[in-house]
Amino acid sequence: MREMVVISGKGGTGKTSLVGAFSALARNKVLCDADVDAADLHLLLQPEIRRRESFQGGGLAVIDVNRCTGCGLCIELCQWNAISDDFVVDPIACEGCGVCVHFCPEDAVDFPRQTCGEWYVSETRFGPMVHAGLGIAEENSGKLVTLVRKEARNLAEARGLDLIITDGPPGIGCPVIASIGGASAVLVVTEPTVSGEHDLERVLQLVKHFRVPAMVLINKSDLNPDMAGVIERKIRELGAVFVGSIPFSKTFTQAVVQGKTVPELDPNDESARKVIEIWEEVHNRLASLPSR
Repeated sequence: MREMVVISGKGGTGKTSLVGAFSALARNKVLCDADVDAADLHLLLQPEIRRRESFQGGGLAVIDVNRCTGCGLCIELCQWNAISDDFVVDPIACEGCGVCVHFCPEDAVDFPRQTCGEWYVSETRFGPMVHAGLGIAEENSGKLVTLVRKEARNLAEARGLDLIITDGPPGIGCPVIASIGGASAVLVVTEPTVSGEHDLERVLQLVKHFRVPAMVLINKSDLNPDMAGVIERKIRELGAVFVGSIPFSKTFTQAVVQGKTVPELDPNDESARKVIEIWEEVHNRLASLPSR
């Protein structure tokens, strides 16, 4: 089994539109939306939820006044200033680190786990999909990313499918790290801008650290051809594989508005043809990599 994770240095590069397009082109796959902080693949694929589960993240401290002796150690140790002078924990300020729980000499701090969101197993017109929704301002998105990837793998094994296409989070933070560990390859989507070059360098450094093979495509390449050339050279200098460029096209926006993928909306559009070419290149490279 192989898993390709599509990531980007920042949001808005067209990552999810490309995952949606690959969903329409790939066979024998499970789709996974691991961008749990801002999941939007469902807008294109309109999944029908078949299974819904609660997601429990970390705990939040609650002080039992009947056991508390008022020593004040928890207030002294809390670096988030989440505990008031009368030993009430502010659930917004509490980061769930558990220091007060660990050091309370009277064992007076409870630490109930919090329901932070939901995850789903669904069916789409392109096959099964595992996705999730994290609650507003909730934490532990990295843990939820790990969960949905694991469930996507379980689903692929149960149905005898040999490919997982994962829509990963943008950036280089904890959710991205959780999304690329153990993947067969990543596909980085970038844009021809100075910030795009900078973000690409950071993402490729992260991917290299985890020893995951990296492919890169440049979206909206014709908006700044000179910068696209600079980034193409940078990709090769950093040891990644350049798989192609896609010109700017309003078809991407029109497809999102209509809840469709680019190949569905207009397979003869220039950008759609480039997406199809790139998918064939990516698919061939994935097939040459060892399964995990």
